[in-house]
Amino acid sequence: MTLASPQRPSLKRRMAAFVYEGVVLFGVVFATAFLFGTLTQQRHALQGQHALQAVLFVVIGLYFSWFWTRGGQTVAMKAWHIRVVDLQGQALSKPRALARYCLSWLWFAPALVSVWLIGLRSTGAIFATLFAGVAAYALLSRMHPSGQFLHDVICGTQLMIEKPIKR
Repeated sequence: MTLASPQRPSLKRRMAAFVYEGVVLFGVVFATAFLFGTLTQQRHALQGQHALQAVLFVVIGLYFSWFWTRGGQTVAMKAWHIRVVDLQGQALSKPRALARYCLSWLWFAPALVSVWLIGLRSTGAIFATLFAGVAAYALLSRMHPSGQFLHDVICGTQLMIEKPIKR
């Protein structure tokens, strides 16, 4: 049984929340990297680079999993009135939230693999490739009958509009 005709957010709204999430994550990444650098006495940006990337992967995963299992909304999703739920309209379980986080890297993985295979070194070329990959992934949702992103289809989750409570 699926949720009875939820009102789904438009692609434009979802992408606005995506950009806002990037702004919020900048703070999370900055604070984590500062703490990591302080605790490890990192003196050079490339020193401990892979360990920092692993820590950031875990911290960002905890950020998303925490919010998605407790109300279904991150800070950016609240601002844009979007909630993630399972197909029955229930809050995500921890394993489902973790799976959604891991699969959400599909936004970036094809572009990052392309950058690595081609051997791009130019910052501009790397950002252009990432932008094209994100745009292609977003437009791919137009092919799904309900406009869902691929990671939501695979995880059995869906986004819905969460109407604000009038006071």
